[in-house]
Amino acid sequence: MALDELKSAVPDFAKDLKLNLGSVIGNSELPQQQLWGTVLACAIASRSPQVLRELEPEAKANLSAEAYTAAKSAAAIMAMNNVFYRTRHLLSDPEYGNLRAGLRMNVIGKPGVEKVDFELWSLAVSAINGCGQCLDSHEQVLRKAGVDRETIQEAVKIASVIQAVGVTLEAEAVIAEQ
Repeated sequence: MALDELKSAVPDFAKDLKLNLGSVIGNSELPQQQLWGTVLACAIASRSPQVLRELEPEAKANLSAEAYTAAKSAAAIMAMNNVFYRTRHLLSDPEYGNLRAGLRMNVIGKPGVEKVDFELWSLAVSAINGCGQCLDSHEQVLRKAGVDRETIQEAVKIASVIQAVGVTLEAEAVIAEQ
């Protein structure tokens, strides 16, 4: 199992991450599609080749072709949106918020899977990318759709652990090269 290989790659000083990785994925109460779509989108967003290499095959095995593509689409569109909306939010001139974005985001309207799943994956990627405006927007859509806070928090936990594992493994790879 690739998850076990990824856990074994986590150094001893980051034992909490290893344990958390096993629990947020292995003990998740999310439905399989939500879980593995979140895992895949977050593995992509982590920008860690090792994390993506280890988690992508299992995600692909647990997702339909449509869900697999939609999870990758969520990571892709949020890579753009998180930069755009975070920047607009951080600029001190509020007039930027009144300007038309002019960016294509068609996949958000037609993701190819249940809207709730795509929104959950987008929220998780937005957590990794640190876009407060996107987090608020996706959280509101999810809450209006009846998704409870525990489910939303579970996606954020997956995002935080996958990101932390990616950062740790990349740092260790750099240190090992010295």
